[in-house]
Amino acid sequence: MPAEPRPALPLRRRLPPVVALLLLAPWAAECSWGGFAIDDFLPVLIFLGPMYGGAAILIRETARHLGAGWPTIVLLAAAFGALQAGLVDQSLFNPDFLDDTQYADTRAAAEATLVPGLEFSLRQAFDYVGNHIVLTICAPIVLIESFLGPDRRLRPWLGRPGLVVVGVLYLLGSLLIFSDSSGRKDFLASPLQLAFAAAVVLALVATALLPRWRRPSPRRPRRVPHPLWVGLLVVLVRFGSDLTPGWAGVAFALGLAAVVGATIAYWSSGVRWGQRHVLVAGCASLVTAAAFAYLVPPYSPASPAAALAGDIAVTVITVALVGGAWWRSSEGRRPATTLAATPLSREPRSG
Repeated sequence: MPAEPRPALPLRRRLPPVVALLLLAPWAAECSWGGFAIDDFLPVLIFLGPMYGGAAILIRETARHLGAGWPTIVLLAAAFGALQAGLVDQSLFNPDFLDDTQYADTRAAAEATLVPGLEFSLRQAFDYVGNHIVLTICAPIVLIESFLGPDRRLRPWLGRPGLVVVGVLYLLGSLLIFSDSSGRKDFLASPLQLAFAAAVVLALVATALLPRWRRPSPRRPRRVPHPLWVGLLVVLVRFGSDLTPGWAGVAFALGLAAVVGATIAYWSSGVRWGQRHVLVAGCASLVTAAAFAYLVPPYSPASPAAALAGDIAVTVITVALVGGAWWRSSEGRRPATTLAATPLSREPRSG
């Protein structure tokens, strides 16, 4: 028998996590790894919040309305990464995209893995799309959900009117970046490149919406490691992707990511898999990025004091967020779900 529909939560309880995700996504995407000094944090939230935050909300709400799990979120996050880098700011196809930043010296490494005909770097594609998956989308979603109780963690926050508002916000934010000279940098990809990016986005979205991701997987009595071991495995992907340059390095990075993803999916079907495992798997890359923020320069030159203040702020914010989410997602509060699918929740009718 279908589950009884649960009453919709009042708007005052559903809006705070929406606003939090709207602000956290752009900060995680651009500030958490040291990309901006502290005096640029607020402009990042204002100008990039509608695009990054809007995408994170739409992806999270799509998965939760469908009763789908993290595979759907990850695939939609990859679609967003391809959309952002291929069609919006078109950084994937623009060889000069980083030339006016302090990362101009990465151009040679990127050109070592150019795909013939399409003229984009597979190395950059892995980095751009991968960072959008783990930093822009997954880490903010898992953090906000971990702060909520198990009865709210997997439920939709917005109904159709709210989703329309967020969708318009996302489109306006993306249009702002596309039309701004500092966003797309007056570059326009070729029709073939645009068609390729659009095809990748559509393929990822279609895969994410397959019914198989909505079927709850049975819990099995298999051994599940401590959450910190799960995080260590995720960190290995981040470091392992930089071990070897060129095509061999990209192939190794893709293979390592696939193995780690399959291992985590296997563990997630164990009866002892809890929200803390999900939290650590989703935030390990964020914690690693924050730890190394002190060693990387911001996009634009900044005073040493502003850069250091930004790095310290990143540390404080990351520790507070992850520590608070760890405390809130205690084992006694975990939902009994796997990564594959979550129980279907009735969507709220307003908001």
